[in-house]
Order: sequence, then C-alpha cells, then structure tokens
Amino acid sequence: MFQAAAKTLSVASTTRGILSCIRHFCKKIPTKLRVSEAVSGAGLGEEIKVQGWIRSSRPQKTNLFLHVNDGSCLQSLQIVASSELNNPLLTFGAAVEVTGILKKSPHHRQPVELKANQIRIVGECNSVDFPFKVKERHNFEYLRQFPHLRCRTTNFSSLLRIRSEATAAIHSYFKEKGFVQIHTPVITSNDCEGAGELFQVEPSGPGFEGDENFFSVPAFLTVSGQLHLEVISGAFSKVYSFGPTFRAENSQSRRHLAEFYMVEAEVAFTQSLEDLTKVMEDMFRSATEHVLAHCAVDVDSFHKHVTPGHRDIVNAMLMKKFPVITYSEAIDILNRSSEKFSFPTDWGCDLQTEHEKYLVKHCGNIPVFVTDYPYYLKPFYARDNQDHPEHTAAAVDLLVPGVGELCGGSLREERLDLLRARLEKVGLEETYSWYLDLRRFGSVPHGGFGLGFERYLQCILGVENIKDAIPFPRFSHSCLL
Repeated sequence: MFQAAAKTLSVASTTRGILSCIRHFCKKIPTKLRVSEAVSGAGLGEEIKVQGWIRSSRPQKTNLFLHVNDGSCLQSLQIVASSELNNPLLTFGAAVEVTGILKKSPHHRQPVELKANQIRIVGECNSVDFPFKVKERHNFEYLRQFPHLRCRTTNFSSLLRIRSEATAAIHSYFKEKGFVQIHTPVITSNDCEGAGELFQVEPSGPGFEGDENFFSVPAFLTVSGQLHLEVISGAFSKVYSFGPTFRAENSQSRRHLAEFYMVEAEVAFTQSLEDLTKVMEDMFRSATEHVLAHCAVDVDSFHKHVTPGHRDIVNAMLMKKFPVITYSEAIDILNRSSEKFSFPTDWGCDLQTEHEKYLVKHCGNIPVFVTDYPYYLKPFYARDNQDHPEHTAAAVDLLVPGVGELCGGSLREERLDLLRARLEKVGLEETYSWYLDLRRFGSVPHGGFGLGFERYLQCILGVENIKDAIPFPRFSHSCLL
C-alpha cells in the first residue's frame, strides 16, 4: 500500500512538471518590431521587443526615460522604465534591446511609449569619447571627419533614408515606362567621354609581377555605361542603368567626386531632343514627388534644420514646365548680363558652373534645358546638326538651381559615314570598330542621357557639398574606409 501511494505521488509530480514545461513554452513570445512600426501604433497593448541605439537618457528618482532609434524612421521611441532598471551604461549611443508593453502616451508630442520590463545592453558606448553629443545637430563639415560614425546622426540618417527612397523612385519610374534595366560593367576598355580622366585597373599580389595587362588590353573603371547601353538598345528600344561611375578628376570642388552614381538611359527610334528632354523632366518630377510624399518627415526635418527655405525652391521647380533655350541663346543671355564672370562667354566656349547657375537664375530659378552645343565641344558619338547654320551637335544639358549641370545627353550619330569620319579624325576608328558595327547592322536613330544621382540629391535637398550626399565619399587625396 505504501509503494502504491509513493507511485501515485511520483506520477502526480511528473504531471505537474510536464504541465509547468507546457505553460513555459506556451508563454507568448514578445513581438519584435522596428521603431517605425512601434511609433505608428503596431502592437499597441501587446508585449513587444525593440532593438536600437539610445538617442537620449533621462534618469529620474522613480523613472527612467530613454529615446531609442533603429534607423527605420526619424522619430525615436520613448522608453519608460522603473528606476530599478537604470544602469550607468545606458548612455547616449549605447545599443540596447528593450522588452515591454506598448501603450498610448499621455504626451501629445508622441503617440505611444514603451513601458519597459526588461532592458538589455547589447553594446556599450563610451559617451566621453563619442564624437557626437546628445541633442546637438552637428554640421556636415564636422560629420565628414567621421565617415564610420556619421550615419548615426539625425541629419545624415535622414539623408540616407531619402537617398534610399529616391533610388527606389527612379527604378519605379523606369519600370512603369517600360525600360529594361541593364547592369553595365564597372571594368571597361573604353573611355566613353574621351576626357582621359580614367582609373586604370591592374592586378596586384603574388603571381602578377610584370603582368601589365590582366585582360590583354588596358582596362579602366567605367566613366559611363552609355556605350554599353547603346549596344543593348540595338535589341531593346528603352534601356537604363543605375550604378557607380569613376572619374580621376584632381578636384576638391563641391560638385565633383572620384566615385559617384549615375542614372543613364538610352532610347531607340527617336529623332528629337524633345523625346529625351521629356524623359529627363518626367523622371525628375516623378522621383521628386515620390520622395516628398514617402519621406515627408525626413525631408521636412532636413529642410528645416539643414537648408532652411529650400522647400520653396523645390516646390517652384515642380510647379512650372522646364524652359528650353539653345546654347547660342544662352551665350547671348550671358553677354547681355551685367554680371562679371571669371570665365569667357564667347560663342564656342564651354559653359562653366558660374554660367550655368546664372542661366538658371535668369530663367526663374527653375531647371532649364540648354540645347545644340558647338559640335567640337561634344564627344564623337553626338549627332551632327548639319542643318544648323552654326556647326552644332544635337546635345542637351539640364541645369538646376544650386548645382548647375544635372543631366547631359544627346542624340547619337547613327549615320555610318559621318561617324566613321569623326572617329578617323580623332584616331579612334580601330578602337571603336565595334561601335561602327552597331551602325552597320540594324542601326536606328537613338539617343540618351546621364544624371548624376548625388547632384540630384543636392538639388532637391539643398546640400551644399556633394561629399555629404553619398555614404562614403571618394575624392582626390581622400579614400577613408
């Protein structure tokens, strides 16, 4: 009888253990949310978990207040915790994981707050040595000294989210218009622009000593994907690319980088610059309107704290159709101006930044197209305007406020005899024999353009220096990280 009772107790104990385990494993696991999801009210009233970095810490006698951000949006999530959860390591910049109940906030400035029951420090931050200070908006020139850390600041994180959204907007525009995206090569054997500003690619390391040409011919980092897009446009009527390009310009200007991103498009079966300017203007408007709608909080904050008043300029650009003037008309405008220019404004001189900015201002401080440049100012592929009294090329630039040239494009010379004569004149007929083949086998009138993506961001945000429109700037005498 005693043994039976003991067996019954053993079974009961085992059952209680099993039930305890079941209750433990069936306990609801906190939902992991991004800060953007939490501040929008997702998971309200539920136990959630967020991970991010502390933007501010306010310990009080009975409560601890933290603001945590994970980069998903501009707004931080307020964390309210008992002072018992306070820790000297909960400093500005520290990485944390917070679990608690998401509740409505009694304060009108924030819709929700997280009542924390657990705060785990994931990564400590020595706030004494950390180069950024809580609640301080550092200027971009200061931030540029810390390319490995500047993404953690409010202004630069806003710029990166806007950059991401603008990238998506441009891809969306081309997809909607029936363009096919092409990945053009980064390593190439041609100099599309003909300016000679090339980075040569050479192998290094054991086994390559004395091997001058890994590819059997000199190879370079691409300055443009245009010629490769022209190849593809022989089979697809509308193509585009969006990728890095490189220019070995020994420049410290606010408009140039050694590595930057280009949006390039090529359209077949077109005989008019108007076809190209329409795509340029439509893409600019579509992308900008998308960014203003989908990144409104970041854009508004940027225009408020970094470039006050610039939103009015952006709104003006979107309200009016972009005017079109010829190069000859542009020269006439410059020569009639009372402005004193550093560079000459004679017909045949290339337009400099000071000229471009003046022309934009003259046209109402909105983007303006300049067409029909002198033929010898443009590369070999630009179409010859034989019917013009002056020797011009069917080329166009889009000039925008604060930047100057944003887009450059042209109709391409599809006439074999004229193209061959031009290449012979500059001694490139053998180098570009494949390019002549494109005109021999099913050639059609076509044209295209390129847009500097960082300059586009400068234009819509008012960023003064192009080095602040890209995550990791590369320029003469600087290649940090």
